[in-house]
Amino acid sequence: DYGDCVFDFGKPDTIHSSIQAHVAGILDQGTATLTIGGDHFITYPILEAYASHHGPLSLIHFDAHSDTWPEPGERMDHGTMFYHATRRGLIDDQRSVQIGLRTTNDDPLGFTILDARYVHQHSATNIAEQVKRVVGSDKVYLTFDIDCLDPSFAPGTGTPVCGGLSTYQALEIIRALEGINLVGMDVVEVAPAYDAGDITALAASTIAMELLCLFAAR
Repeated sequence: DYGDCVFDFGKPDTIHSSIQAHVAGILDQGTATLTIGGDHFITYPILEAYASHHGPLSLIHFDAHSDTWPEPGERMDHGTMFYHATRRGLIDDQRSVQIGLRTTNDDPLGFTILDARYVHQHSATNIAEQVKRVVGSDKVYLTFDIDCLDPSFAPGTGTPVCGGLSTYQALEIIRALEGINLVGMDVVEVAPAYDAGDITALAASTIAMELLCLFAAR
């Protein structure tokens, strides 16, 4: 455990740069990060650090929401950061995949979307094959929003949406992704105050462990 990213709650305008600099310092040591987060916005400054180090990345994004709603200008939140990341060249949307979505966005940009209905109708092996076809040998950042899981498996999150993946489905898809060129990952949006019996925390920690195994199996 490298430790927490320290930032000043009284200076919210500095949090973005604090996260970016924290991750950049780790990458400069020739390693990678598995970040355990709260708000999904943190993936944006992490991607800034990664793109500076690796160049534009493919993104594998597990979520109930696309997080690509358009928002011109500088304002950004946990529903728009991948719109900005695409527009600013941090990720290549043509070589990126979103898994488990069950909300709609009129402009999917160039992402390949394997929504929750598709996941429920196909095997984990099929899902992984589709993902590998899109990302190829590109360097990949994987972000897992815990609300990708159905609320019955992860009630402890801020924006739950019914009809999501089971924990088993998510784990099987991650395991079937062995061989991708994974360079970084995160698990976000766990809200302990909303959890029941720690089942969300347990799901998130198990997913995080499987991501470490996926990274080690490159």
